[in-house]
Amino acid sequence: MDKLQRLEEAIAHLTRMVEELSEVVARQDREIARLQARVGMLLDREAEREAESGSGIPLADQRPPHW
Repeated sequence: MDKLQRLEEAIAHLTRMVEELSEVVARQDREIARLQARVGMLLDREAEREAESGSGIPLADQRPPHW
C-alpha cells in the first residue's frame, strides 16, 4: 500500500466521521431547542399560576426563609 492510498483512506475515514458528528450535533441542536421551548412554556405556566394565586410577590423574587 503506497502513501497516497493510505492518505486517501484516512481522508475518507475522517470525512465519514465529520459527517456522522455533524448529524449528531444537528440532532442535539434540535433537541436543545425543543427543550428550551418546553422550559419556557413551563416557566410561563408557573408564572401564571403564581399570579393567579394572589400572592403579592412572585416566588422567584421572595427571599429564602433562612435570610
